[in-house]
Amino acid sequence: MQLPNYQTKIEPGVISFANENTTLGFVRFTESAEIEYIFVRRHYRRMGLATRLISLVEEQTGSRVRPLEPISPLGALLFDVTREGA
Repeated sequence: MQLPNYQTKIEPGVISFANENTTLGFVRFTESAEIEYIFVRRHYRRMGLATRLISLVEEQTGSRVRPLEPISPLGALLFDVTREGA
């Protein structure tokens, strides 16, 4: 599937992608680039949106991102997190 056109909205602590119909994805983050929450609507996954959101957070904060706990299984894959005992 081809990525639809979307607008990027950047606010303090939140970056979102939306088209005229819906929000495609968003990320909440701290000033120190800690990712509190990242979401991409199922229909738009595997298109690079989460990676783009992370890149924008790094651009905005000037720091490398890191996820806050708890982290979901999908989040662990996104951030390449290895868990002990998993």
